[in-house]
Amino acid sequence: MDFLEKIKEYRAYEERLKWEGTFAEYLELVRKQPEIAQSAHSRLYNMIISAGVSEKNGHKHYHFFDDSIYGLDESIERLVEEYFHPAARRLDVKKRILLLMGPVSGGKSTLVTLLKRGLEQFSRTDEGALYAIKGCPMHEDPLHLIPDHLRESFFEETGIRIEGNLSPLNTMRLEKEYGGRIEDVPVERIFLSEDKRVGIGTFSPSDPKSQDIADLTGSIDFSTIAEYGSESDPRAYRFDGELNKANRGLMEFQEMLKCDEKFLWHLLSLTQEGNFKAGRFALISADELIIAHTNESEYRTFISNKKNEALHSRIIVMPVPYNLKVSEEEKIYSKMISESDVSNVHIAPHALKTAAIFSILTRLKESKSRGIDLVKKMKLYDGESVEGFNSADIKELKYEHQDEGMSGIDPRYVINRISSAIIKKGVPSINALDILRSIKDGLDQHPSISKEDRERYMDFISVARHEYDEMAKREVQKAFVYSFEESAKTLMNNYLDNVEAYCNKNKLYDPITGDEIDPDEKLMRSIEEQIGISENAKKAFREEILIRISAYARKGKRFDYNSHERLREAIQKKLFADLKDVVKITTSSKTPDETQLKRINEVIARLIDEYGYNSTSANELLRYVGSLLNR
Repeated sequence: MDFLEKIKEYRAYEERLKWEGTFAEYLELVRKQPEIAQSAHSRLYNMIISAGVSEKNGHKHYHFFDDSIYGLDESIERLVEEYFHPAARRLDVKKRILLLMGPVSGGKSTLVTLLKRGLEQFSRTDEGALYAIKGCPMHEDPLHLIPDHLRESFFEETGIRIEGNLSPLNTMRLEKEYGGRIEDVPVERIFLSEDKRVGIGTFSPSDPKSQDIADLTGSIDFSTIAEYGSESDPRAYRFDGELNKANRGLMEFQEMLKCDEKFLWHLLSLTQEGNFKAGRFALISADELIIAHTNESEYRTFISNKKNEALHSRIIVMPVPYNLKVSEEEKIYSKMISESDVSNVHIAPHALKTAAIFSILTRLKESKSRGIDLVKKMKLYDGESVEGFNSADIKELKYEHQDEGMSGIDPRYVINRISSAIIKKGVPSINALDILRSIKDGLDQHPSISKEDRERYMDFISVARHEYDEMAKREVQKAFVYSFEESAKTLMNNYLDNVEAYCNKNKLYDPITGDEIDPDEKLMRSIEEQIGISENAKKAFREEILIRISAYARKGKRFDYNSHERLREAIQKKLFADLKDVVKITTSSKTPDETQLKRINEVIARLIDEYGYNSTSANELLRYVGSLLNR
């Protein structure tokens, strides 16, 4: 479709969404669709729920945040369940300012932006539709037109509770323009938009001496005083402050704790009482969710000030720490790169994962009670199997350091160093070593890293390098086997046949001669020794394998190569051990013979076709692994 045609089609779609009518007609809509009268908090919660909810690692996973927020499932679950959900049900939580607290580049602003953009789209759906008194600068809820003495009967009839009073401007309009006839007041469907200042506002503090409270609550239009005769006439007032314009939706308060107290008290009045003071008018009702964000150091300073004690109980603080999962951190980097001008640069497999390993290690804290090192802890957090630990241990480890993830290297620093590596190398391909080298070079330039932290981070670069070395060797060794998966499955099936015969004290049959033979102890031990299974522990390990096979069979599942983490690791290591000499000789030979050259070309082709490398990164990988195996 021509692009201009798409624009016309979208414009037609927007026209179809519009609705105008009288208050009487709006009441009919409300009776048919009570959800159009929901509160701002309820609308935001339903927006999140409508995108879908599932279970993930024992936590609720809200799909609304997919592809935008990574590794913060637990924080988001707490945010939705402890704030948005009860606030949507009109519990007292609704009367609190939501303050997101976390380190720089941790996702706070991204989270708020996602909620804003989501509300804009949701207001264009049937479930998220909302309506306002036509011509009202605050997009006021039409139900405010219903007098107080009729609201109880309206609730009994519809189940809809009306909160808030009619604004001064609409009170005057009702009398002067419509003669008090509520049913004739025009109502229109509105669409939330930050750009058009409809139901979404943003306030950012500046110099306290120069910033005017009018930025929040509006101001007098002095050019109209001669026409209307008084500053207290609502027609002489500009209802254009952020609190006015964010009515019916959400207002973001950036760096809230840097703000002057006079601004904060307006926010507290709004959240606690549902209204605020503007000009020479009675209190003005507003229905909006106030969401602010700050960093931990500013929050600590704020709560240590005795003058702010009254504010503490009216703010709900939600920690938003850094992501602590390597796989999720890798997604963050991939997303940031895909949105940049260097998205065409080839980044070799495992390069971003290696950078993520470094980042996560800087954010983790040593466990004093569980006897687990940071690398194992990192792998456990990322869902990998770690001998001697299970999912229950993860809860204990996180409980041990509840502020874990509130410090460390931020994603923007790593992306900056990846960008630097791309520019510095000047070729359309970079690998893990290029990125680690760039991260290392950048530590000296990082303004907020202490000498002690720098030394720790240098150690983490070495650890990340070691982890990459292991990944690189495995990758090359797998590529040397024409069909690694098939070879692994064949070896595993052979092992399982021998284990079953050993545990059941049976014999095996030679496939060629048909003779009965004893289980192949040498084969079984050659595999088990790869993962440190001792002679004394072999019987227990083999019996555990059979129990696992039996459990799978009872559930109607097939036990395969990926069903037992440690067995898979043992099979892989056995295959790699058998291959090591071949890989070593082939990759390190400066003058490969015809057979070696053919094999190298086959491996490079496999790395490109099956593992995601390009010609440059595949050749670099082979040279590097060759040097590793020769050390």
